[in-house]
Amino acid sequence: MLMTKRKPATVGEILVEEFLEPLGLTQGALAEAMGVPRKHVNELCNDRRNITAPTALILARVFGNSPDFWLNIQRRNDLWNTMHNSKELERIERARPIHNAA
Repeated sequence: MLMTKRKPATVGEILVEEFLEPLGLTQGALAEAMGVPRKHVNELCNDRRNITAPTALILARVFGNSPDFWLNIQRRNDLWNTMHNSKELERIERARPIHNAA
């Protein structure tokens, strides 16, 4: 598996730097727009909460982009973190491809 050495931007970084700051939004204003508690937005902004399918759909509706945009940010980070975790790499290396007997 080939992954970049540079850690991808996190959901929190994208949310704050590309959306909240340029739009002049507070976490509280985003929470209100999303219909979620402020704590939920704070955890997203501080990378203590992952993007789920429902959250991706809500963010897409709020910002007018796609749920895939948000899920892809999460996916890239999940893959990068896994590929840079020695325990996970050991588990992955133990897996063996299945060869078709055709």
